[in-house]
Amino acid sequence: MTGLRVGVIGTGMIGRDHIRRMGTVQAGVTVVAVTDVDAALAARVAAPLGAATHPDGLDLIASPRVDAVLVCSWGGAHEEYVLAAIAAGKPVFCEKPLATTPEACLRIVAAETGHGRRLVQVGYMRRYDAAYRALKRVLDSGLIGAPLMMHCAHRNAGVPDFYQPDNIITDTAVHEIDMVRWMFGSEVAAVRVLRPRASRNAGELPDPLLLVLELANRVLIDVEISVNVRYGYDIRGEILGEDGTVSLGDPGLIAVRQGGRLASPVPGDWRDRFGAAYDVELREWAAAVAGGGPPDGPGAWDGYAAAAVSAAAVRALRTGERVPVDLGERPRLYDAGR
Repeated sequence: MTGLRVGVIGTGMIGRDHIRRMGTVQAGVTVVAVTDVDAALAARVAAPLGAATHPDGLDLIASPRVDAVLVCSWGGAHEEYVLAAIAAGKPVFCEKPLATTPEACLRIVAAETGHGRRLVQVGYMRRYDAAYRALKRVLDSGLIGAPLMMHCAHRNAGVPDFYQPDNIITDTAVHEIDMVRWMFGSEVAAVRVLRPRASRNAGELPDPLLLVLELANRVLIDVEISVNVRYGYDIRGEILGEDGTVSLGDPGLIAVRQGGRLASPVPGDWRDRFGAAYDVELREWAAAVAGGGPPDGPGAWDGYAAAAVSAAAVRALRTGERVPVDLGERPRLYDAGR
């Protein structure tokens, strides 16, 4: 397949950003179709591209001009569109979540397994970040010995008004949930959530939290989740091994020494910190699909696992209990990796 023709469902902020990205970082990709519940917005986005507008996502997927699909709509519509893309035999990149419940994700897994070929990739961009990839290379090399624990922090300066209490798990901590499965090559076996004193900036949110993930290989993960720290977007991670440690570098690009002070800027939001990872993610997806192969990034099983662990963590948040996670048997279609 050459000259990959992509249709984009959802022209909100992330959809428009991916459209810009495909026009600047991936040669041989053309956005030929768009759709959005806001038809006027879709028309404005389509015009400079010379792309067609469609009344809905299903109509876009059915178009013979569309080779592959990007789903960037609200999460509640993801299942319908991903299932339609699988039925049409078209590769589909779906922004997280794959679907809003583990059961819906399993329906996608079943459909893709029935199709017999991987078509789905889910937008977990941490796997494409240069710092996380470097962390994994050191871990896999054996330099620090067998891994024992990982300490993580996910701090947001603030969150939008529509952010709900469960989103602290399902929208924020889910990135760490996917990342550690990939980093350590092991499923999450159980989760716990601890609540310290609430921040005065928290409002109605359970903020901050400490999420504890027990992996099947007995590596223990703790994730500090703080979504109203005000000072910036701060992502941290350190792995403790038997013979040493490896950690993410400081997010600041420069250090300024002046007036008796040392200062290093902190990213303002996720776009500043992970913009390059999004570029790599879309570039590698498009290259794989354009080359006729299946996408090799996080797939439908990964989307299901993230949803199932998130659901268990939400239960742990509400009950204060340790909640086991049983994903069931992974289909052989996904044995190539996580």
